[in-house]
Amino acid sequence: MEEVVETFRRDGLAVVKNFADKETVEGMMKQMDKLLEGWEPSESKGSVFCVDEGAHVSNAYFFESSDKIRFFLEPGATENGILKEGFNKKHAVHKVGHGLHFLDPVFKEYSTSRKVKEVVHALGYKDPVLPQSMYIFKQKEIGDAAVIHQDSTFLYTTPKPTCLGLWLALQDSTMENGCLWGRPGSQNDGVRRIFKRNPEYFQEGKTVGDDVPALIFENLPGVAQYEHEGRAITTEEEARALGFVPCPVSAGDLVLIHGEVDHMSFPNKTPISRHTFQLHLVEGPGEGITWAPTNWLQYPDGRPFPSLALDKDA
Repeated sequence: MEEVVETFRRDGLAVVKNFADKETVEGMMKQMDKLLEGWEPSESKGSVFCVDEGAHVSNAYFFESSDKIRFFLEPGATENGILKEGFNKKHAVHKVGHGLHFLDPVFKEYSTSRKVKEVVHALGYKDPVLPQSMYIFKQKEIGDAAVIHQDSTFLYTTPKPTCLGLWLALQDSTMENGCLWGRPGSQNDGVRRIFKRNPEYFQEGKTVGDDVPALIFENLPGVAQYEHEGRAITTEEEARALGFVPCPVSAGDLVLIHGEVDHMSFPNKTPISRHTFQLHLVEGPGEGITWAPTNWLQYPDGRPFPSLALDKDA
């Protein structure tokens, strides 16, 4: 683990090989299949996860998903925000989030396992808490790209950013089916912008359907902006020219992602899907860290996030 930690400190990305066994991986995939069986696509009308910045998040279905299990559609499976007729619903979902880690027993068991906690503490976290989880499908043939981004943009803390991504491959993630790409060392650039609740929308009683967006990006002062942020890169050559390197991994491998490192992925045009289960955690209040009240993700009634402290039960 020392070598993994060293790589993470240097590059902002590192891989823990064979982190989850076959039984754990298959158990999560089977459980997700059950959740999809019980899902009615009409519930997700208009909640299409688009590459275009913020296009999928202008409705309450998204920004009220912190303590729920909600389903977000692939653009290629929809027409006018509705599932295309005859399209298999299990192949139409982009992701499921954002409360799997505490609402579903199978995903909770993994998310709060001692194994996960030990990795987090090995990276120096003292009071880690877990705001968010996502199951990403990267569907065969229609799986959309992930634009260049920093996770801390969406999960911001003060007085310093502390986000950490735990990206577990549930299927082999290859160069062909849209593996993760990262820009090593870019975590040293700092967080450039934040994705926040728009005060005009939330404080002035706006409702869904108004022209005012619910969620907006805001550049942080004193930080150099990156002209390629929010872009979907189209070729491997361009990605490499920008300093990105691929990170193909096998099912069961865990990718550690620093909250400030730039990462992305290409679309999946192959007949093979690329499922992952992702946790995003931050340092907690016990270490003097505050979850930004303007973050898009907020638990109702100010409830605390689940703890990943080693001395606390799952």
